[in-house]
Amino acid sequence: MTVTRNRMDFADLSVGWEAEARQWIQWARTPGHDSYWRFHRDQFLRLLPPPGRQTLDIGCGEGRLARDLKELGHRIVGIDSSPSLVAAAREFDPSMDVRLADAAALPLDDACADLAVAFMSLQDIDGMPAAIQEAARVLEPGGRFCLAIVHPINSAGSFEETTAEGHFVIKGDYLHAFHYADAVERDGLTMTFNSQHRPLEAYFIALEKAGFLVEALREPGLPEHAIVTGTGRRWQRVPFFLHLRALRP
Repeated sequence: MTVTRNRMDFADLSVGWEAEARQWIQWARTPGHDSYWRFHRDQFLRLLPPPGRQTLDIGCGEGRLARDLKELGHRIVGIDSSPSLVAAAREFDPSMDVRLADAAALPLDDACADLAVAFMSLQDIDGMPAAIQEAARVLEPGGRFCLAIVHPINSAGSFEETTAEGHFVIKGDYLHAFHYADAVERDGLTMTFNSQHRPLEAYFIALEKAGFLVEALREPGLPEHAIVTGTGRRWQRVPFFLHLRALRP
Protein backbone atom coordinates (compact mmCIF):
# COMPACT_ATOMS: atom_id res chain seq x y z
CA MET A 1 0.00 0.00 0.00
CA THR A 2 1.21 3.51 -0.76
CA VAL A 3 -0.05 6.72 0.87
CA THR A 4 0.69 10.26 -0.28
CA ARG A 5 -0.43 13.09 2.00
CA ASN A 6 -0.87 16.71 0.97
CA ARG A 7 -2.19 19.67 2.91
CA MET A 8 -5.10 21.14 0.99
CA ASP A 9 -7.39 24.16 1.02
CA PHE A 10 -10.90 22.81 0.41
CA ALA A 11 -13.93 25.07 0.22
CA ASP A 12 -16.07 22.19 1.49
CA LEU A 13 -15.03 18.67 2.48
CA SER A 14 -18.37 17.28 1.28
CA VAL A 15 -17.50 18.40 -2.26
CA GLY A 16 -14.33 16.32 -2.12
CA TRP A 17 -16.21 13.24 -0.93
CA GLU A 18 -18.88 13.56 -3.60
CA ALA A 19 -16.11 13.77 -6.20
CA GLU A 20 -14.59 10.55 -4.83
CA ALA A 21 -17.92 8.71 -4.39
CA ARG A 22 -17.43 6.17 -7.17
CA GLN A 23 -13.92 5.30 -6.00
CA TRP A 24 -15.09 5.08 -2.39
CA ILE A 25 -17.94 2.68 -3.19
CA GLN A 26 -15.51 0.30 -4.88
CA TRP A 27 -12.94 0.72 -2.11
CA ALA A 28 -15.44 0.25 0.73
CA ARG A 29 -17.23 -2.72 -0.85
CA THR A 30 -14.14 -4.76 -1.70
CA PRO A 31 -14.14 -7.36 1.11
CA GLY A 32 -11.09 -7.25 3.36
CA HIS A 33 -9.73 -4.17 1.58
CA ASP A 34 -10.41 -1.13 3.74
CA SER A 35 -9.39 -0.72 7.37
CA TYR A 36 -13.07 -1.23 8.29
CA TRP A 37 -12.88 -4.88 7.32
CA ARG A 38 -9.25 -5.37 8.20
CA PHE A 39 -9.05 -4.29 11.79
CA HIS A 40 -11.42 -1.84 13.30
CA ARG A 41 -15.09 -2.61 12.77
CA ASP A 42 -15.24 -5.24 15.52
CA GLN A 43 -13.39 -3.08 18.04
CA PHE A 44 -15.86 -0.26 17.43
CA LEU A 45 -18.93 -2.49 17.67
CA ARG A 46 -17.84 -3.61 21.13
CA LEU A 47 -18.32 -0.03 22.37
CA LEU A 48 -21.94 0.15 21.25
CA PRO A 49 -24.90 -0.52 23.56
CA PRO A 50 -27.42 -3.16 22.45
CA PRO A 51 -30.10 -2.24 19.88
CA GLY A 52 -32.82 0.02 21.23
CA ARG A 53 -35.53 2.32 19.91
CA GLN A 54 -33.64 3.91 17.02
CA THR A 55 -30.02 4.17 15.89
CA LEU A 56 -28.72 7.02 13.75
CA ASP A 57 -25.70 6.50 11.49
CA ILE A 58 -24.33 10.02 10.91
CA GLY A 59 -22.12 10.12 7.83
CA CYS A 60 -23.23 6.66 6.74
CA GLY A 61 -21.62 6.86 3.29
CA GLU A 62 -22.55 3.91 1.09
CA GLY A 63 -24.03 2.13 4.10
CA ARG A 64 -21.65 -0.63 5.15
CA LEU A 65 -21.84 0.05 8.91
CA ALA A 66 -25.58 0.72 8.72
CA ARG A 67 -26.08 -2.68 7.10
CA ASP A 68 -23.99 -4.39 9.77
CA LEU A 69 -25.94 -2.61 12.52
CA LYS A 70 -29.23 -3.58 10.92
CA GLU A 71 -28.06 -7.19 10.87
CA LEU A 72 -27.38 -6.89 14.61
CA GLY A 73 -30.97 -5.75 15.26
CA HIS A 74 -30.67 -1.95 15.18
CA ARG A 75 -33.46 0.16 13.65
CA ILE A 76 -31.38 2.39 11.41
CA VAL A 77 -31.69 5.87 9.99
CA GLY A 78 -28.65 6.73 7.85
CA ILE A 79 -27.60 10.31 7.12
CA ASP A 80 -25.09 11.51 4.54
CA SER A 81 -24.44 14.68 2.55
CA SER A 82 -23.25 12.93 -0.62
CA PRO A 83 -26.06 12.33 -3.14
CA SER A 84 -24.08 9.55 -4.84
CA LEU A 85 -23.36 7.70 -1.59
CA VAL A 86 -26.96 8.01 -0.38
CA ALA A 87 -28.15 6.62 -3.72
CA ALA A 88 -25.69 3.72 -3.42
CA ALA A 89 -26.84 2.91 0.13
CA ARG A 90 -30.50 2.95 -0.92
CA GLU A 91 -29.80 0.80 -3.98
CA PHE A 92 -27.95 -1.82 -1.94
CA ASP A 93 -30.78 -2.05 0.63
CA PRO A 94 -34.01 -0.34 -0.48
CA SER A 95 -35.64 -1.16 2.87
CA MET A 96 -33.18 1.03 4.79
CA ASP A 97 -34.09 4.58 5.75
CA VAL A 98 -31.23 6.68 4.31
CA ARG A 99 -31.57 10.46 4.08
CA LEU A 100 -29.61 13.12 2.22
CA ALA A 101 -28.77 15.80 4.78
CA ASP A 102 -26.03 17.83 6.44
CA ALA A 103 -24.83 16.33 9.74
CA ALA A 104 -24.97 19.85 11.18
CA ALA A 105 -28.71 20.12 10.40
CA LEU A 106 -30.27 16.69 10.91
CA PRO A 107 -33.83 16.29 9.53
CA LEU A 108 -34.95 14.58 12.73
CA ASP A 109 -37.06 15.41 15.78
CA ASP A 110 -35.60 16.15 19.18
CA ALA A 111 -34.95 13.08 21.37
CA CYS A 112 -35.97 10.66 18.60
CA ALA A 113 -33.15 8.12 19.10
CA ASP A 114 -31.30 6.33 21.87
CA LEU A 115 -28.06 5.77 19.92
CA ALA A 116 -26.16 7.87 17.40
CA VAL A 117 -22.96 6.73 15.74
CA ALA A 118 -20.46 8.69 13.67
CA PHE A 119 -18.02 6.12 12.35
CA MET A 120 -15.03 7.68 10.59
CA SER A 121 -17.06 10.69 9.51
CA LEU A 122 -16.42 13.60 11.88
CA GLN A 123 -12.93 14.29 10.53
CA ASP A 124 -14.59 14.62 7.12
CA ILE A 125 -17.21 17.17 8.23
CA ASP A 126 -16.32 20.86 8.26
CA GLY A 127 -19.00 21.67 10.84
CA MET A 128 -17.88 19.05 13.36
CA PRO A 129 -18.95 21.00 16.51
CA ALA A 130 -22.42 21.62 15.04
CA ALA A 131 -22.71 17.95 14.07
CA ILE A 132 -21.96 16.89 17.65
CA GLN A 133 -24.47 19.44 18.93
CA GLU A 134 -27.07 17.98 16.57
CA ALA A 135 -26.29 14.46 17.79
CA ALA A 136 -27.04 15.64 21.32
CA ARG A 137 -30.32 17.25 20.22
CA VAL A 138 -31.71 14.13 18.55
CA LEU A 139 -30.72 11.79 21.41
CA GLU A 140 -33.10 11.14 24.27
CA PRO A 141 -31.80 11.60 27.84
CA GLY A 142 -29.68 8.56 28.63
CA GLY A 143 -28.85 8.05 24.94
CA ARG A 144 -25.33 7.28 23.73
CA PHE A 145 -23.14 8.81 21.07
CA CYS A 146 -20.38 6.56 19.70
CA LEU A 147 -17.74 7.86 17.35
CA ALA A 148 -14.61 6.73 15.55
CA ILE A 149 -12.13 9.13 13.99
CA VAL A 150 -8.64 9.10 12.54
CA HIS A 151 -6.53 9.56 15.67
CA PRO A 152 -5.29 13.17 15.72
CA ILE A 153 -1.71 12.02 16.21
CA ASN A 154 -2.08 10.04 12.98
CA SER A 155 -3.46 12.98 10.98
CA ALA A 156 -0.76 15.32 12.35
CA GLY A 157 2.30 13.15 11.72
CA SER A 158 3.72 10.17 9.89
CA PHE A 159 6.45 7.55 10.03
CA GLU A 160 9.70 8.59 8.38
CA GLU A 161 10.50 4.96 7.53
CA THR A 162 8.31 1.96 6.81
CA THR A 163 10.31 -0.32 9.11
CA ALA A 164 8.79 -1.71 12.29
CA GLU A 165 11.11 0.57 14.29
CA GLY A 166 10.57 3.66 12.11
CA HIS A 167 10.45 7.06 13.78
CA PHE A 168 7.07 8.76 14.01
CA VAL A 169 7.43 12.52 13.45
CA ILE A 170 5.09 15.50 13.64
CA LYS A 171 6.77 18.04 11.38
CA GLY A 172 3.97 20.57 11.23
CA ASP A 173 1.42 21.95 13.68
CA TYR A 174 -0.57 19.54 15.85
CA LEU A 175 -2.54 22.18 17.76
CA HIS A 176 -4.21 23.93 14.80
CA ALA A 177 -6.69 22.52 12.31
CA PHE A 178 -5.83 22.00 8.65
CA HIS A 179 -7.34 20.20 5.67
CA TYR A 180 -5.40 17.36 4.09
CA ALA A 181 -5.82 14.73 1.40
CA ASP A 182 -4.47 11.17 1.62
CA ALA A 183 -4.11 9.57 -1.80
CA VAL A 184 -3.99 5.81 -1.18
CA GLU A 185 -3.29 2.90 -3.53
CA ARG A 186 -3.77 -0.73 -2.53
CA ASP A 187 -4.01 -3.81 -4.74
CA GLY A 188 -4.88 -1.80 -7.84
CA LEU A 189 -7.55 0.39 -6.22
CA THR A 190 -7.06 4.09 -5.53
CA MET A 191 -8.89 6.46 -3.21
CA THR A 192 -8.33 10.02 -2.00
CA PHE A 193 -9.52 10.71 1.54
CA ASN A 194 -10.36 14.40 2.07
CA SER A 195 -10.27 15.21 5.78
CA GLN A 196 -9.49 17.79 8.42
CA HIS A 197 -6.93 17.40 11.15
CA ARG A 198 -8.05 18.73 14.52
CA PRO A 199 -6.32 18.31 17.88
CA LEU A 200 -7.95 15.99 20.36
CA GLU A 201 -9.02 19.00 22.41
CA ALA A 202 -11.30 20.24 19.60
CA TYR A 203 -13.43 17.09 19.74
CA PHE A 204 -13.63 17.14 23.51
CA ILE A 205 -14.59 20.81 23.60
CA ALA A 206 -17.41 20.03 21.16
CA LEU A 207 -18.56 17.10 23.30
CA GLU A 208 -18.36 19.26 26.43
CA LYS A 209 -20.40 22.09 24.90
CA ALA A 210 -23.02 19.61 23.69
CA GLY A 211 -23.40 18.27 27.24
CA PHE A 212 -21.96 14.81 26.66
CA LEU A 213 -20.14 12.82 29.33
CA VAL A 214 -17.47 10.46 28.01
CA GLU A 215 -17.89 6.90 29.26
CA ALA A 216 -15.22 5.03 27.30
CA LEU A 217 -12.25 5.81 25.08
CA ARG A 218 -10.08 3.43 23.07
CA GLU A 219 -6.95 3.96 20.94
CA PRO A 220 -6.74 0.79 18.84
CA GLY A 221 -3.47 -0.07 17.19
CA LEU A 222 -3.09 -2.61 14.43
CA PRO A 223 -4.26 -6.02 15.70
CA GLU A 224 -2.05 -9.04 15.28
CA HIS A 225 -4.25 -10.66 12.63
CA ALA A 226 -3.92 -7.57 10.41
CA ILE A 227 -0.10 -7.67 10.30
CA VAL A 228 0.80 -8.60 6.74
CA THR A 229 4.54 -7.92 7.01
CA GLY A 230 6.81 -7.05 9.91
CA THR A 231 6.81 -3.40 8.88
CA GLY A 232 3.13 -3.20 9.83
CA ARG A 233 4.15 -3.53 13.47
CA ARG A 234 5.00 0.17 13.56
CA TRP A 235 1.22 0.73 13.85
CA GLN A 236 1.19 -1.31 17.06
CA ARG A 237 3.22 1.53 18.63
CA VAL A 238 1.08 4.49 17.51
CA PRO A 239 -2.73 4.50 17.46
CA PHE A 240 -4.39 4.56 14.07
CA PHE A 241 -7.87 5.47 15.31
CA LEU A 242 -9.74 6.80 18.31
CA HIS A 243 -13.03 5.25 19.46
CA LEU A 244 -15.29 6.89 22.03
CA ARG A 245 -18.66 6.40 23.73
CA ALA A 246 -20.42 9.32 25.38
CA LEU A 247 -23.62 9.66 27.40
CA ARG A 248 -26.27 12.34 27.01
CA PRO A 249 -27.31 12.83 30.67
